[in-house]
Amino acid sequence: MVENQVPATIKNRLQISCYDCHSNNTDYPWYSKIQPAAWYLKDHIQEGKDELNFNEWATFSDRRKNSKLRSIISQIEEDKMPLDFYTLIHRDAILSDEDKRMIIDYMTALKDSLE
Repeated sequence: MVENQVPATIKNRLQISCYDCHSNNTDYPWYSKIQPAAWYLKDHIQEGKDELNFNEWATFSDRRKNSKLRSIISQIEEDKMPLDFYTLIHRDAILSDEDKRMIIDYMTALKDSLE
């Protein structure tokens, strides 16, 4: 999302809470080398990247960006992202109410600028 000049605080929260599954910058944990966890993680991470890969953001049309932004907003509002099983192990990925509001406000403003 570099082209959108994402504020550092938001970029940092996205990196901590989202990038392992939604970017090309996955930090694979030690257990990703043990089967069957390795298969599960590989498939799950690929599914996340297929749905949204922040590294590909600049290639999206405004219409697709708008759709992704609506989805990001609703996923955060409904506490669907980050996933509970991810935050169980990655406690730093839990979004506080303040984090959620900050990200939602930013994504809403970005979405509104595309309309």
